[in-house]
Amino acid sequence: MNKKRTRDIILSALLAAAVGGILAWLQADSSSHSYAISIIERSAIYAVVAVAMNMLTGFTGLFSLGQAGFMALGAYTTAILTIPVEVRQNVYYVNGIAPWLENLHLPMIPALILGGLVAAAFAALIGIPVLRLKSDYLAIATLGFAEIIRAFLASPAMDTITNGSFGLNNIPAFKNIFEPVILSAVCILLMVLMINSSYGRAFKAIREDDIAAESMGINLFRHKQLAFVVSSFFTGIAGGLLGIYMRSIDTKTFQVTLTYNILLIVVLGGIGSVTGSIIGSFLINGGQEWLRFFDEPLAIGGVEIPLFRTGFRMVIYSVLLMVVVLFWRRGIMGNKEFTWEGLFGLFKRKRKKETTGGEA
Repeated sequence: MNKKRTRDIILSALLAAAVGGILAWLQADSSSHSYAISIIERSAIYAVVAVAMNMLTGFTGLFSLGQAGFMALGAYTTAILTIPVEVRQNVYYVNGIAPWLENLHLPMIPALILGGLVAAAFAALIGIPVLRLKSDYLAIATLGFAEIIRAFLASPAMDTITNGSFGLNNIPAFKNIFEPVILSAVCILLMVLMINSSYGRAFKAIREDDIAAESMGINLFRHKQLAFVVSSFFTGIAGGLLGIYMRSIDTKTFQVTLTYNILLIVVLGGIGSVTGSIIGSFLINGGQEWLRFFDEPLAIGGVEIPLFRTGFRMVIYSVLLMVVVLFWRRGIMGNKEFTWEGLFGLFKRKRKKETTGGEA
């Protein structure tokens, strides 16, 4: 057991070093690798939201569709607090900026944490009525609240704070690729620690059988609200990271389709698997970009292929997703996590199959 643990630690350290080396290589010539850097940054940010959604859906059994709304709260809070004071008049050029906000400024990390806290506060307030609902009713209620939040941020009453429908720009960008990746990794690590804690075991008990969990002394509402608030907190931080990544935001950025994309990542990776959500995020975001050549005209021997045109990429992308879902109905990882032992076991089973087949 000690040998296996030592081996796993060494392999994990080597993997981390390899990832760090690749990121350093990309950052060394960021102008040439800007496209790859952009995909990695966006994938890392989406991974945080996917894991937060999985904590709620896969580990607690609460089906929420309010992620876009909580991301919007985190993104707007972070953007408002990080936009340089000297350019704010250029951002709020239509209706002006609220006097109390004009000189209020925070560094990136405190602003991200505050954005997460704002999202968590709204989640705590929303959770009082909606967490008494179950299944589809909870999903519909949280989806409705997300749309209310989006409409509220764009309303004329919020013009001097959120700049209304004009959105916010001049948000300071990440200094390097390491900032979003490390911050995303820290957020995911904190969620993993909570999932593996006594609270996480209570979440799983509620998911399996809430009546049995309550009979064992677990306070259902308190634990459901805790899972909802913590998930929303990290979703708000991810929204702030997305705002910094995009450098400009408006309420159209946080439409319902954003929540559906996150849900797709969770389902593809595996409901109840943290590593599945991370893998799914990189596959979904990377796949959409790697297939972009299907949107460009293609001629073979002077004959133009009619299907290669704008929009064909999403057709191929959808077909590939259908194929993956047909072969991996529980997602790529199911409800399991990546382990070195599991990886070596997979190779051993494959080798054994090939040996048995050869002998037959």
